[in-house]
Amino acid sequence: MPPKNKFTKEEITAAAVEVVRRSGAQGLTARSLAAELGCSPKPIFGLFENMEEVQKSVADAAAKIFREKTEEEIRRGKYPVYKCTGMAYVRFAKEEKELFKLLYMKDRDGKPDESGEDLEKIVDIVRENTGLSGENAYMFHIETWIYVHGIAAMIATGFLDWDMDFVSGAVTDCYMGLRERFEKKENTDNDRGK
Repeated sequence: MPPKNKFTKEEITAAAVEVVRRSGAQGLTARSLAAELGCSPKPIFGLFENMEEVQKSVADAAAKIFREKTEEEIRRGKYPVYKCTGMAYVRFAKEEKELFKLLYMKDRDGKPDESGEDLEKIVDIVRENTGLSGENAYMFHIETWIYVHGIAAMIATGFLDWDMDFVSGAVTDCYMGLRERFEKKENTDNDRGK
């Protein structure tokens, strides 16, 4: 009978998340993880085939933390749902800088992060909130997301240190400006019979 593992996959992943929080993704090594767990690397590789598998598990855990923060922001009800998604994104960058970088500031080789289904849900929220249709609702979201991502990335890297009230005002300004522009565009398109 093989020896019982000292840790579960979940415990190892939680320890790995803590290493990333403190040292960034580049600081997650077999040695640093073993030190966090207070053991040799052997228990890690009894449950994970390699460090790439550990890193994937950490990315999944970070994505779960982000989803929970987004759901929490929506439950608080301080903002409309669409704004909640942007504010949660920035809050995640502010509170979980290294996890944010792990998920949203890495080379993707041209692969988008959002699944088509998630993007569709967000564009549907835009349609409901703005009355925009089709391509205009999609482009409205993309341009808003670019702005929000820029704020989040600058906060995560320490370039900005805005408080969340200031972020809220900036996001509202972006939203209102883009909404006005896209509503005019849509009205012009409708007048032309497009």
